[in-house]
Amino acid sequence: MRFATCAHEDPADICVAVVKDEGTLHPLPGAASLTELLRSGGGLPALLDAGASALDQPPGPHVSEVRLLPPIQPSSVRDFVTFEEHVEGVRRSVDGVSGVPEQWYAAPAFYFTNPHAIHGHGDAIPMPPGSAVLDYELEVAAVIGREGHDLTPEEARDHIIGYTVLNDWSARDLQSAEMKVGLGPCKGKDTATTLGPYLVTADELDPYRDGDGFLRLALTARINGQVVGADLLSNMSWTFEEMVAYASRGTRVVPGDILGSGTCGNGGCLAELWGLRGEQTPPPLKPGDTVTLTVEGIGTLTNTVAPGAAPVPLPTGRRRSRERP
Repeated sequence: MRFATCAHEDPADICVAVVKDEGTLHPLPGAASLTELLRSGGGLPALLDAGASALDQPPGPHVSEVRLLPPIQPSSVRDFVTFEEHVEGVRRSVDGVSGVPEQWYAAPAFYFTNPHAIHGHGDAIPMPPGSAVLDYELEVAAVIGREGHDLTPEEARDHIIGYTVLNDWSARDLQSAEMKVGLGPCKGKDTATTLGPYLVTADELDPYRDGDGFLRLALTARINGQVVGADLLSNMSWTFEEMVAYASRGTRVVPGDILGSGTCGNGGCLAELWGLRGEQTPPPLKPGDTVTLTVEGIGTLTNTVAPGAAPVPLPTGRRRSRERP
């Protein structure tokens, strides 16, 4: 099933609905948050039962008549980096070095990004304050539906309730500067993450699995209607189940957690292309540019860049005397 979170007419009137193939919405009675529905327990079977009950009710509006909100307001967002091709290109662009570090192969690395800056399909995305080098990043996100800790990859499959498209907007100039400190990325990734347009339940994508358990889904990125990137999700170096197992090691994953695949290769972001070409072609995103990301079996996520706020001035760090008491 496909689930949408949407607002119709009154922006405060939010509902969760099953999306039929033709785009008709069937609202779930009394459900205003898919995240809260997941936290109520039951995992995928409970969600499918709720969706089946909604389909027995009279249909609501068409998806074209509502504003699509992020399907999930995540508990946390772990963003991984699982595509070799992306690592190779972005390292050359952002850090000025070539190749993939050997340590990258040891484990599926991730960072935590901002769960309070989540946008939905169709939302305007503001330029990050102080940035002039904005980039998109084409990813797929797994959504956790059951709590677990120290999971094996086999156990982790039952904890993934579904998938959605993720755009990890990145201020490359801020990112490049801040990572020289040895921490981050932080403000380079802090302004916006887009999720949507739907949550597609995990069972819907099982037919796309290859013999190694990877999801063979076609990924396409467009800027202003022009294709700039295309890849297969199955080019990941770890499966989502392996990523969930690693994320749960020594801690727990909970319903509503988001795990991003990391950016795909072959134009999954501009920085990769800049690293390969030695120049900023295509140029960084600017207000008015529209980015459209399509993932086979999940849907299409579209956003347009808008002007952002000016940065609030702050002093540079003080060089202190290091006086002791």
